[in-house]
Amino acid sequence: METKEFEFKGFTMNGFIALLVELVIIAAFICAFVAFAVGRLSTPFLAIFGILVACIFPIGFRKLEPNEAMVMVFFGKYKGTFTKTGFHWVNPFMTSKKVSLRARNLNPDNIKVNDKTGNPIMIGQILVWKLKDTYKAMFEIDSQTLAGVPGSTQASVSSRMKAFESFIKVQSDAALREVAGMYAYDENEAGEDELTLRSGGKEINDVLLTKLNERLAMSGLEVIEARINYLAYASEIAAVMLRRQQAAAIISAREKIVEGAVSMVKMALDKLKDEGVVELDEERKAAMVSNLMVVLCADESAQPVVNTGSLY
Repeated sequence: METKEFEFKGFTMNGFIALLVELVIIAAFICAFVAFAVGRLSTPFLAIFGILVACIFPIGFRKLEPNEAMVMVFFGKYKGTFTKTGFHWVNPFMTSKKVSLRARNLNPDNIKVNDKTGNPIMIGQILVWKLKDTYKAMFEIDSQTLAGVPGSTQASVSSRMKAFESFIKVQSDAALREVAGMYAYDENEAGEDELTLRSGGKEINDVLLTKLNERLAMSGLEVIEARINYLAYASEIAAVMLRRQQAAAIISAREKIVEGAVSMVKMALDKLKDEGVVELDEERKAAMVSNLMVVLCADESAQPVVNTGSLY
């Protein structure tokens, strides 16, 4: 979106020079007042003018730290964004709204959503954000109302930043729900080679970051980093899904055991045949294969039976 932000071009003065001018004005006011008191001046005009100037002049002092900015407004009209750090003096009738441009962390509460397959899950995120466009942040969204001081020009920097943070919380909640609904929790519900919330990692975080910045473009706020920091099944289905995962793990382990047992049985038969230890007919081979498979695949240790008779 096109920005309306521009740099403040109005008159500014070094704050320390302005302070010296203020002291000179005060001294001149005192001299004029004394002169009027002793009768050297016939009218108190200069003294009254000096009082007014001495009272109004200090309102123009502004102090700005690194990574801070002031949005300058003159009787309701935007006059630019002031970003020069240091001590300055500006038109005392100019209203300034100070904001911070520094990066901030946001860790919203975990929320319950439904994934692509409809399973309820708990998901949380952590964000790093900063103010990018001061005009949009101050005038495109109602930051004054969000700060709890509608119509006030005296809102503090912290209250304005909390207002922006509140706006991001709502938008991040919506973005996270959208992203969570696009993917299944894990590969058990998804098809082969399909991206999931549990295995997606960086790809899921990139999608979340894109969705967040799309929603925040109108506000002048930018999310620098977004990542999912909590992911679990909701409590009502957590126990069932745990048993499902355990069953899948057991099946996978059994497949490995059977695969290994078959290779070991084959190796044993080949060894007996190659070295001529004993000649076995097909019936004896089948019995041996059966016994070896039971021994190798059983959960408990096998109890040996010693055969002292003949093979025939």
